[in-house]
Amino acid sequence: MSATAVHSLWTTAGTAAQPISQIDAPKIEYGQLAPILIVVGAAVVGVLVEAVLPRRSRYHVQMFLSAVALTAAFAAVVALAANGYGTTRAGITAMGALAVDGPALFLQGTVLLVGLVGLFTFAERRLDPAAHGNRVDSFAAQAAAVPGSESEKNAVKAGFTTTEVFPLLLFAIAGMLVFPAANDLLTLFVALEVFSLPLYLLCALARRKRLMSQEAAVKYFLLGAFASAFMLFGIALLYGYAGSMSYGTIARVVDGTVQEVTPALAETMGNDALLLVGSALVVMGLLFKVGAVPFHMWTPDVYQGAPTPVTGFMAAATKVAAFGALLRILYVVLPGLRWDWRPVMWAVAIVTMLGGAIVAITQTDIKRLLAYSSIAHGGFILAGVIAATPEGVSSVLFYLAAYSFVTVGAFAVVTLVRDAGGEATHLSKWAGLGRRSPLVAAVFAVFLLAFAGIPLTSGFAGKFAVFKAAAEGGAVPLVVIGVLSSAVAAFFYIRVIVLMFFSEPRPEGPTVAVPSPLTMTAIGVGVAVTVVLGVAPQYFLDLAGQAGVFVR
Repeated sequence: MSATAVHSLWTTAGTAAQPISQIDAPKIEYGQLAPILIVVGAAVVGVLVEAVLPRRSRYHVQMFLSAVALTAAFAAVVALAANGYGTTRAGITAMGALAVDGPALFLQGTVLLVGLVGLFTFAERRLDPAAHGNRVDSFAAQAAAVPGSESEKNAVKAGFTTTEVFPLLLFAIAGMLVFPAANDLLTLFVALEVFSLPLYLLCALARRKRLMSQEAAVKYFLLGAFASAFMLFGIALLYGYAGSMSYGTIARVVDGTVQEVTPALAETMGNDALLLVGSALVVMGLLFKVGAVPFHMWTPDVYQGAPTPVTGFMAAATKVAAFGALLRILYVVLPGLRWDWRPVMWAVAIVTMLGGAIVAITQTDIKRLLAYSSIAHGGFILAGVIAATPEGVSSVLFYLAAYSFVTVGAFAVVTLVRDAGGEATHLSKWAGLGRRSPLVAAVFAVFLLAFAGIPLTSGFAGKFAVFKAAAEGGAVPLVVIGVLSSAVAAFFYIRVIVLMFFSEPRPEGPTVAVPSPLTMTAIGVGVAVTVVLGVAPQYFLDLAGQAGVFVR
């Protein structure tokens, strides 16, 4: 065949194809995506800062950039809510990938505020004594250095700091903003990976106890990879069942209200095994992130091994994002399967409440105790999820907002109690703390009372809201078990308070470091939210009530 003939074949094929002008450009509503875009943009700029700026100026630039980005993103969320995007103008955006509605905006606002408070604990540099004339933070001088090696010692001598933690924090927050707002399964999975991968890295960066920190990160990564794989397999099965990744389409196929039924769809619609197994695997992936029993095994080890600022941020923000995604899956995608998923969630909630509360009694490390406490709280929040009513949604939103600030504040206090080896997390070291440092012990006692759900704290208002919603939703036996679990949990919280105030301080006991205004702000915000939501919760309950309706 001659060259001209081949050429004519190519050109003929080319002209027969569809003209490029007929391809529709994607329609993206940038204004409604502003909170996410601001945080992602700042994270990318943060990576460039690491590459371009000299080492001595990175810390201040990264700190300033992160704080401005999170504040601007929160302002964007407030502006969207004020313009009615949480209520009357709620809708699906970004070609069907994301929902902008009340629950999404409420949870995004919570994640951004928790991220901002968490940022202050990340940036704290006054707690450890200065090393070779340089102030140090909670993170390894050089992440790539082998623990105890010559290169690590040289990095400490040179005054290196791992300022990459700031863009990693922003990437994690960006993923958490997308996760509860995702409106199709592919977006959900991408958001899961975007916020999980930075957290795996952050967990490995502790300055002290490097090996324990790295072990925690490896455990978290391996178990997280399994959970992601289960979730991806579930997504594939749901796609096979409904022929679509979109939440709304899957819900219509489940309900049988889908408009066009092709022969292929008619064949898979009748296959309930695809639907049930797929839904179970997706929910399993979300329950792993929530830390519900029996998918909780990573929680105590990771909370103990990770740098404490990372533990505080992760314990609060990951729960907010994961419960938001779980609510959307159960209420938007699978309301037609309510009779199938409610009994399973009953069982998960019961074993989570009881398991977290009972095992916490045996703990001797304050971070592990708070880890099991967070597992028990996951069970309490699931009681609100099970209600399957609008009140259930709003009670969960309120509980998440209340719980997250208490958690960040409590872990910020843990960073202050120190001995020669760094943070003194063994409970025996906390004996008599109330006599050594009454203010720090009193603040920690406030957080513990909130965790226990004592009246006039945010914990009581949150528990009352979720238990009331669960009881009205017909789950009275679950509420009874929840109240009993709360009573068990109250025992180990009160035990720590008694240890601090009614035990003799040891002569070789730890000291309480004087923090900078950054950590003081984090703890102060935690106390303020705990007291305000406990004494006058009505405004915030109303806010959560207005935000409690999902868009499909």
